[in-house]
Amino acid sequence: MDFKNVIIMTDLDGTLLDDKKNISPRDMDSINEFCDKGGMSCIATGRGYSMAKPIADKLSLRIPAVIFNGSAVYDFTAEEFLWQCEVTQRAREYVKAVMDKLPDVGIEVLHKHTVYVPALNDVEKAHMALENVKGDICSLDDIPKEGWLKVLFAYPEDKMPLLARFIDENCYEGTNRVLSAPFFYELLPQGVSKAYGYKQLLRLTDSEDRFTVAA
Repeated sequence: MDFKNVIIMTDLDGTLLDDKKNISPRDMDSINEFCDKGGMSCIATGRGYSMAKPIADKLSLRIPAVIFNGSAVYDFTAEEFLWQCEVTQRAREYVKAVMDKLPDVGIEVLHKHTVYVPALNDVEKAHMALENVKGDICSLDDIPKEGWLKVLFAYPEDKMPLLARFIDENCYEGTNRVLSAPFFYELLPQGVSKAYGYKQLLRLTDSEDRFTVAA
């Protein structure tokens, strides 16, 4: 069977990856067989560059990927951004407000190839350890002003409603807000989602007429 006109797009965490963040041999074999028959496999993930790259390398992606929960389309073969959408310039102000209100929160500012960590807690430590990512622990003032593609807040599940309510009431202008896991709350550019990022990928690769399957 010829799959040259077919693209399969899959999420990673909770979909392609198991609880240990691995791809099962059976799934890997199926993906390889699909690609050998002309199909194209791509990923759309909330992960930023650092956390998506090890999986992208295992998959040997032939087409770009949607990363940062839809804020960027990245070509892991050429190692370049093809498209990106930055979080509102007010994001720094929002992060400062959250840090002042909830000083025990963990925060990641995902900036192209770097994960900046202006606030560290146990949830954030566990997250970086699980993904084997070394964040750049720094002050908020040390983070570049431009290039923020996503902000992730890490907080214990039982405290998350308090954090989400504060963000929804005080950090809503110009943002899309997503509870991506029981202990992760994200700020994205307004209007951005994985689906929106995937539309950009199809446009950039002249693949809008291809048959697409999303998982």
